[in-house]
Amino acid sequence: MIQQLAKELGLKIAQVEQILKLIDEGNTIPFIARYRKEVTGGASDEILRDFDERLKYLRSLQDRKIEVLRMIDEQGKLTDELRLEIEAATVLQRLEDLYRPYKQKKRTRATIAKEKGLEPLALLILGTDDKTSKAIDLAADFVSIPAEGEAQEDTLVPTPEAALEGANDILAEMISDDASYRTFIREFYIKNGKMVTKATKAAEQSAYEMYYDYSEPVSKMPPHRILAMNRGEKEEFLKVQIDVGSDTVQNWLVGKVCPKSNPSFDERLTIAAEDALKRLILPSIEREVRNYLTEKAEIEAINVFGKNTKPLLMQAPVMNMKVLAIDPGYRTGCKIAVLDETGKMLDYKTIYPTEPRNDVEGSQKTMKQLIERFDVDIISIGNGTGSRETEKVVADLLKTLEKTVYYTIVSEAGASVYSASKLATDEYPDLDVSIRGAISIGRRLQDPLAELVKIDPKSIGVGQYQHDLNQKHLDETLKNVVEDCVNSVGVDLNMATPSLLKYVSGINETIAKNIVAYRDENGRFASRKELKKVKRLGDKAYEQCAGFLRIREGKEPLDNTAVHPESYELATRVMTMLGYSPKDLKKGSLTDIEDRLFEHTGETALKTATAKMAEQLDVGVLTLTDIIVELKKPGRDPREDMPKPLFRSDVLSFDDLLDGMELTGTVRNVVDFGAFVDIGVKTDGLVHVSQIADKFVKNPMEIVSVGDVVQVRIMSVDKERKKISLSMKGLKQA
Repeated sequence: MIQQLAKELGLKIAQVEQILKLIDEGNTIPFIARYRKEVTGGASDEILRDFDERLKYLRSLQDRKIEVLRMIDEQGKLTDELRLEIEAATVLQRLEDLYRPYKQKKRTRATIAKEKGLEPLALLILGTDDKTSKAIDLAADFVSIPAEGEAQEDTLVPTPEAALEGANDILAEMISDDASYRTFIREFYIKNGKMVTKATKAAEQSAYEMYYDYSEPVSKMPPHRILAMNRGEKEEFLKVQIDVGSDTVQNWLVGKVCPKSNPSFDERLTIAAEDALKRLILPSIEREVRNYLTEKAEIEAINVFGKNTKPLLMQAPVMNMKVLAIDPGYRTGCKIAVLDETGKMLDYKTIYPTEPRNDVEGSQKTMKQLIERFDVDIISIGNGTGSRETEKVVADLLKTLEKTVYYTIVSEAGASVYSASKLATDEYPDLDVSIRGAISIGRRLQDPLAELVKIDPKSIGVGQYQHDLNQKHLDETLKNVVEDCVNSVGVDLNMATPSLLKYVSGINETIAKNIVAYRDENGRFASRKELKKVKRLGDKAYEQCAGFLRIREGKEPLDNTAVHPESYELATRVMTMLGYSPKDLKKGSLTDIEDRLFEHTGETALKTATAKMAEQLDVGVLTLTDIIVELKKPGRDPREDMPKPLFRSDVLSFDDLLDGMELTGTVRNVVDFGAFVDIGVKTDGLVHVSQIADKFVKNPMEIVSVGDVVQVRIMSVDKERKKISLSMKGLKQA
């Protein structure tokens, strides 16, 4: 298993052994990735996540092997050769193929024939060297008929033909259970099969019309097409099957089964092979291949969810700005919430700028009063129902203001889920659900990560077919993404909510609530050490979480860095060697630390200077590098490097769009066939993968991520179907 992990993940054996040990000791992936770099060789959190997932699979496979060996051995049928084959299996499918002949089956045609005593006849037909005998003559010895006056019994064989028929059932099942035959046919399906779809409701219009008469090689099918066909089949619009040209497979199987030594026996074996193929093998293999393709497509779709969720969570926060947040609507009006720089709600109102009231003047007056009263810096508009009409009213208002105020469109996916949740009720028990939604829309702009962790990641809406996917795998993948994002950013221990704290390494939901309860009872945490007083937060949990929790203006300046408490002594030695005191760190960033490092070591390159100092301190280079980065800029937020939200001051309508027009937009979703970009109208435009760059691009995620601000050119506008085709080719991107 260690060798397999090393080979698959491109790691050294020693790395695999160390990572394995760290995981088995109960360390979390974020902790291992950040604070055990010397041990893992600097393996990233992505590699460690893959490692953990493969480790679970291989251990599950190993457990299944032990179980299979036990069950075959109990039947007295475990040979040395079979044991070796089972132990050598690297995938579960191969293991199950090997176990298939020994698996306890329901009562089949073959088991009924065995009950009649016909297994010896089947074995004679399969293995005899007799070149002259006829199968019908051998079958006569297996006839058993009731005596005169006795009732006909199921266990009796009335004629030689009936005996051959029963032997055929046994042979067909034996052929079907042969692991080598199934492996070949399964691989043949995957390499040479064609997925063929036909309409079951041809007269009806649906989203699946392109598949009403469609075929594509299985080996070339993209994941989204497989999932679309599955959904069309589930909704009974499509009939889906895999066509391989059964004659080719049949001829191959007959050639394998028949020794061509006795025409009579070959005839029986041919009949058995054809029966095995049509009745037992092909339906089973087609299901297996469909399941394999679906599982593969689901894994890819889940990966897309994860890759899209990460940049969405890691969007740059809009710091130190007062926000007027709007949750648009029609009949019930638009809910407005004003938030201060920390996200605290200052006031809320309801306006009716859209149908049916169309009170544009009154709505603008209310917003203007709030902007002037609270000195609002930016307006955040949710992108749901009524968004574009509200945007137009806001854009017109901004032209009349003396102060420069911008607006931005924020995805409100999942806001309604949060608004009606127990968490939102606990936060704002006296507020209407829709007002809570407006607050969430504003906070998503101020601190996307802190707000979005309150929502089930599946509800954020950055993927496809989320309801068709393996929910357990999807939940686990997205939870890992959120966990990695939260820990890479770090959490303010004195500000964080339980919903944010529970994603910190080593902290579960119960401990998160206990931290907040302790904070409510005792006031601000003065140091990381104080965490040890929190109920149920033991030494192991403290080790795992301490480095990811920040304390601003605490007793210990290093508490506001990602330096782990276990390295405080080392960090202090580094500062002393470079001529700093702890007070210097408390005052702020040690911006000239690299210059002092060069001066101290006599080196001119950062890499060699760090290596030289690491040698002097007898510590790992990777650990020292991280400490220097933290001392240079304590409390640094990695989201500062992410694209900022696109601020607007004017609005476009669908009718304004013209072919060839160049616009700036925000990437809202990335899928395997392209990217959806918000260009300021109600409908997001699609940049097909073929239009995403001047060079060939296989996966759009090589070029763009959710939240990116991009330059696009309009290729075509379908006003009737509300579809916009965009291109990024030939345009300079930021």
